[in-house]
This record gives sequence, C-alpha cells and structure tokens, in this order.
Amino acid sequence: MFIPLHDTNPLLHVKRPYVNWALIAITIIIFVVFQAQAGLLGGVGLPASFGVIPSVLFETRALPPDLVVIPADWTLVSYAFFHGGWMHLIGNMLFLWVFGDNIEDALGHIKYLLFYLLCAAGGGYAHAIFNANSEAPLIGASGAVAGVVAAYLILHPKVKVWILALGRIPLRLSALWVLGAWILMQIYNLFAAADSEVAWWAHIGGLICGAALVLLLKRREVPLFDRELDTP
Repeated sequence: MFIPLHDTNPLLHVKRPYVNWALIAITIIIFVVFQAQAGLLGGVGLPASFGVIPSVLFETRALPPDLVVIPADWTLVSYAFFHGGWMHLIGNMLFLWVFGDNIEDALGHIKYLLFYLLCAAGGGYAHAIFNANSEAPLIGASGAVAGVVAAYLILHPKVKVWILALGRIPLRLSALWVLGAWILMQIYNLFAAADSEVAWWAHIGGLICGAALVLLLKRREVPLFDRELDTP
C-alpha cells in the first residue's frame, strides 16, 4: 500500500536508538547468514525450529526430535527474527527503522526491548489461538512491528511522515492518516483475505499489545497524542 521513508520526529530523551538499531541488525544478520539462498548455513529447517507452530505450541502435535532446538514457548519470541524472503524482511525493517526509534525514545532502551519482545509474543500468541490446529510455522517481525505502529499512532499522530504511495508517489502526510490507514487495512484483511498466507491475527495481536504496553511503559513526561506538539 505504501512504503515509509522518513518521519520529521526528533529524539528528545535518548542520543541514539541503540536497541532499535540492534534489533534491525540482528534480524538482517540472521536472515543473511542462516536463511538467504546465498547464506552460509542455508535455512531449510529453521522456520520449523524457531517459528511459532500453533499445534506444537499447544502440544497437540510434536516436532521431529531433530528439529527441536528450543522449547515451544520460546518460539513466541524467536519467530520474530526469521523471515520468509527479502521483501518480507525489508518491509518489516523499513517500518522499524522509521518508527521504532521514537518509541525507544519514549520508553527508554530497556523498556523498549521489553516492549518489542512482548509485542512479538502477543502477536504470535494471537495467531496461535485463532489457528490452533495449524502445523505451519509463523515467522516474521510483523507482530512486533505492528506493536510499534500502534504505539507511534498513540504518541505521535500529528507528526508528518514521508511515504511512497503505491510504491512510486512521494507524499508527506500525518502519521494519523498513514498509520491509521495501515491499521484499518489489517482489520479489513483479517476478514476479506482470511485465506491468504499472511498471518493477519499476528498483526492484530501486536497492535493490541503495542497500544496497551505503551501506556504502561512510556516515560511519565511523554505526552499522548502529540499534545505538546506545536502545529500551525
């Protein structure tokens, strides 16, 4: 629908968003080294070992012993660091690059890491609940990124964001329109595209977690809805 490029939203509380940078770097390194076709170690069994498989998570199925690397509960976090392809990876990391730094700024380094991992877990669990019998592994940072989107919309709806609409038309719009449209599209696709391979419930779960957690974890001095933003 659109590609985020840049937001006009300076950091006020941290000098550098080290955690956001680290999350992006780790996710890219994992894909390049372990998953990409040109990767050093390939990645055939990794989605099954580190992805959320609902039937395995709820113990109605069992993985072959040679694929068991970590406990099933841990996959609610590990799945967010693996992706199904370059476009899947780039799309999630672009959203994280543009919007994640300001959430880290509002929460602080440690709380932002906790926020990201909990949003990933919430997204993975929501997907598992509504696909309880599925044997297909869920991978991707979309649940965690959806949490970041929800938090950004609550904190900074008035901030202007540069996007490429339809992949080619540069526009500068408020985050309310950009991210609000993205959220509405997730809800619409949940019902209209239920048979697609996209895990829409993971997005919804991440959105709900992000909206709730940002209220609990943000710094006290950080206002909601850009109440202190000086706009013409």
